[in-house]
Amino acid sequence: MSNDKLRRDVLPIPNITPPGLTTYDAKDPDTKYPPITPLRPPKGAPNVLLVLIDDAGFGSSSAFGGPCETPNLEKLAGEGLRYNRFHTTALCSPTRAAFLTGRNHHTVGMGNITENATSAPGNSSIRPNTCAPLAEILKLNGYSTAQIGKCHEVPVWEVTPLGPFNAWPTGGGGFEYFYGFIGGETSQWFPALFEGTTAVEPAKTPEEGYHLTEDLAGKATKWIRQQKSLMPDKPFFMYFAPGATHAPHHVPKEWIDKYKGKFNQGWDKVREETFARQKKLGVIPKDCELTARHPQIPSWDSTSAEMKPVLARQMEVYAGFMSHTDHQIGRLIDALRDLEILDDTLIYVVIGDNGASAEGSLQGTFNEIVSITGYGHLETPEYFAARLDKFGGPEAYNHYAVGWAHAMDTPYQWTKQVASHFGGTRNGTIVHWPKGIKARGEVRSQFFHVIDVAPTVLEVAGLPEPTFVNGVMQKPIEGVSMAYTFNDGKAEERHQTQYFEMMGNRGIYHKGWTAVTRHRTPWQTGVVTTAFDDDVWELYDTNKDWSQAHNIVKEQPAKLAELQRLWMIEATKYNVLPLDDRMMERADPDVAGRPKLVRGNRQLLFGGMGRLTESSIVNYKNKSHAVTAEVVVPDAGAEGVIVAVGGNIGGWSLYAKEGKPKYCYNFYGLNQYYVEGSSKIPPGTHQVRMEFAYDGGGIAKGGAVTLYVDGKPVGTGRIEQTEPIVFSADETLDVGTENGSPVTTDYKRREFNGEVNWVEIDAGKDAENLDHLIKPEERFAVAMAMQ
Repeated sequence: MSNDKLRRDVLPIPNITPPGLTTYDAKDPDTKYPPITPLRPPKGAPNVLLVLIDDAGFGSSSAFGGPCETPNLEKLAGEGLRYNRFHTTALCSPTRAAFLTGRNHHTVGMGNITENATSAPGNSSIRPNTCAPLAEILKLNGYSTAQIGKCHEVPVWEVTPLGPFNAWPTGGGGFEYFYGFIGGETSQWFPALFEGTTAVEPAKTPEEGYHLTEDLAGKATKWIRQQKSLMPDKPFFMYFAPGATHAPHHVPKEWIDKYKGKFNQGWDKVREETFARQKKLGVIPKDCELTARHPQIPSWDSTSAEMKPVLARQMEVYAGFMSHTDHQIGRLIDALRDLEILDDTLIYVVIGDNGASAEGSLQGTFNEIVSITGYGHLETPEYFAARLDKFGGPEAYNHYAVGWAHAMDTPYQWTKQVASHFGGTRNGTIVHWPKGIKARGEVRSQFFHVIDVAPTVLEVAGLPEPTFVNGVMQKPIEGVSMAYTFNDGKAEERHQTQYFEMMGNRGIYHKGWTAVTRHRTPWQTGVVTTAFDDDVWELYDTNKDWSQAHNIVKEQPAKLAELQRLWMIEATKYNVLPLDDRMMERADPDVAGRPKLVRGNRQLLFGGMGRLTESSIVNYKNKSHAVTAEVVVPDAGAEGVIVAVGGNIGGWSLYAKEGKPKYCYNFYGLNQYYVEGSSKIPPGTHQVRMEFAYDGGGIAKGGAVTLYVDGKPVGTGRIEQTEPIVFSADETLDVGTENGSPVTTDYKRREFNGEVNWVEIDAGKDAENLDHLIKPEERFAVAMAMQ
């Protein structure tokens, strides 16, 4: 409870004018009013810094025995506490939504990532207004609030330059300042950045030394210094969530080179080495067993000799990425120390929002989109070998193999997405607060979950859980404060029951026992044919079997039945049902039941529009379509991008080069197909059009391209193969320029040197306009049809 007289259980705190004499003349000696007092939290409330690393398993960081050197995290843990039974939800958006609200992920509508949202309440990606986020609660109690880095909690239909911004960090998220990106991942070299709700571009290029994690650490440090300079008596709440170490694994080459040759022994040996270090460090018990590698995960010895250098390089890149991330966190910690506020700042570092990611396929990938969309066979050993030194650089969008993800989750089974087993959900966590924690370098082994952080922060800040926020009665916070363990390592465990569920993978923890079933394997993206009732359950007594190494279901079937019933009770209580294991189907908004921005087959865009995600563009893939633009060409001739989608790992661009129209289709970064006009676009206002006649016969086929200027054909060519689903997770459509990485290096300039008045994308049956022109009345009809 609050230690002051303010009514903090209702937020905003009601403004109550104290009764007293009201005088007629302010000069009257009896005129007395108390001075205006700025809102502050209760006395003693600390600064709060929550750090959430992305896609890092329990056995990745050296702070928990992993092979990736993280000296800053080690130092922080040495001055604070290591929590070795802290759990996440097994996936990104769900963990973040739970982390920021103190409620289970289905309670706040985030049963999956936002891109897979459905109309079911537990999977809608819409946080109920009955579950105010921690940042909003703290802000309304007098904290300064800022989020730096990744935000993957915005419904996909609201990720537009016009919002709505209710779910954005500075909209309804409770943060006064935001700098970062919206979505699951982004390039560290060419990020799609926002400051507040405004799209911004990186201050430098990769060639000039730009890297996103460095940029984020710089912005975080700058914000904290400014906050303490202007409001030194006001505590801050910062959520620092770099995109690292999520794929793509991007890091400067000098950080990769630190690990050259250090993973040639392979992932099986790395697991054994990590396991030994973990025991020595004391983050697992002496009697803990290393779980067996499942048959679905290949052994290192079974991999071909030609692939081993490629696979070793993938892990060198990841380790460099993790160490580089640690260095940037160190910069932030050093800033707190320099300001002499480190001791009075409660710091959480959760090393992973889920287990290490096995989404990079069994062989890893140079371009993650290739494998995600089902074309991993195009990346041959020869292809990898030719690009070995480019892994981690601006031309790559790389991810490591499943075997490395499994090794980074040592000593546990499975990986990210697998909510049934600790490899998907157990993440090493560090808590540092010298003013409030007397212990130094100790390990805490009580069971905790990501929903326990919010109530911990409220308790140490002396704040009550609010009953009303912005006029809406609140659901109770579902987590348990961890503060009782700060100075009592032997305290009895209070978080005794916790359900887990992700895409049908499910489990229940209760007083040390776990009943679990794995329904889906992360790297298998097809339709799951096993019925939920036919899933095979496993039973573990983690009071005796720390790592879930021994399935005792045959010995204790009654215990399994008891826990299965408990899972169903918890699932019903927290909005988990209905279970949903669909993947490709949920990508279709009509099937999933969520809103979509674009209706019909035609879309009209205007000059200056940009940073449009692929989900906000009319679907033109796997069909004939046309792109028409009205441009104003200067007397010097046309040059630059008219409209472009995607980037160097896949996309297309309609542009002008040396006055002539040109079209490039970039197929997964593997091939670039070009079609060039034979004549120049004259000065003045003209229409430039690209028509693509699809071959048909299924998805990802080729087709013929014809370029037109003012309805007259000026060039033809052919694209042999197209991408079927998505070009990128972060690259966007831009009119009159191209942000992010370039679709082609053929440009003389990226920004069009004249004006692009409008662009129309027509993916309808009548995409082949007989006049190859759009008349003014037709353009108006397109705009009306979009409503």
